[in-house]
Amino acid sequence: MELMGKTLIITGASSGIGAAAARLFAAEGANVVLGARRQAELEGLAADISRGGGKTAWLAGDVTEEAYSSALVKLAQETFGGLDGAFNNAGMMGDTGPADQMEAANWNAVIAANLTGAFFSAKAQIPALRASGGGALVFTGSFVGVSNGGMPGMGAYAASKAGLAGLVQSLASDLAAEGIRVNTLLPGGTMTAMAGEDPEVHSFIAGLHPMKRMAGPEEIAQAALFLLSDRSSFVTGAQLAADGGIGVRLM
Repeated sequence: MELMGKTLIITGASSGIGAAAARLFAAEGANVVLGARRQAELEGLAADISRGGGKTAWLAGDVTEEAYSSALVKLAQETFGGLDGAFNNAGMMGDTGPADQMEAANWNAVIAANLTGAFFSAKAQIPALRASGGGALVFTGSFVGVSNGGMPGMGAYAASKAGLAGLVQSLASDLAAEGIRVNTLLPGGTMTAMAGEDPEVHSFIAGLHPMKRMAGPEEIAQAALFLLSDRSSFVTGAQLAADGGIGVRLM
């Protein structure tokens, strides 16, 4: 029970890595506050966790709206008495293709979801962590935003995740003396809705990884668990790669 008694917010919780993390964290004793845009999926996930004996609350909304991040924190405090950490996992891939052919609306949407949404989340969560005497924040980044190799056609996504890496480094430096740890999780290709359903695409993505497979969302959730648990008590400002070696291949 790595997270017994801790109250954690999870954004992007309605499916994929976020949903896997919600189930895992609840099984490890956490009170989980679930956030995502899709209300029906959130409600179903919360019901499943409750049936299994877990403690949960949920609120549908969009992380690109600052008031939503504040509402999630308020829900955590009112339901469970405080906040001990968050897995800020919400994000989007957006359209891919050459940068000179990208619509400005796509660029703005990806930056808003992956970078501005992370800023809003941190801004709302940090005062609550201070009130609890410390805690941990984990943000879902990507090897695409930190590797030297780059990936073609992913300008908006790469820029958003590179910006997120810089934000996390700054937050980690700002907050370390207050007992608040801030880290980035870098998943590789993972079998989620973002990867689509085409077996040929899955095979191509798997082939990019030295391990020659994609991750299951539960594997990425385990890495997030480590960063939010006391096992990582001396880890802050880190970029933990759970990427099947693809980051090394691209260096």
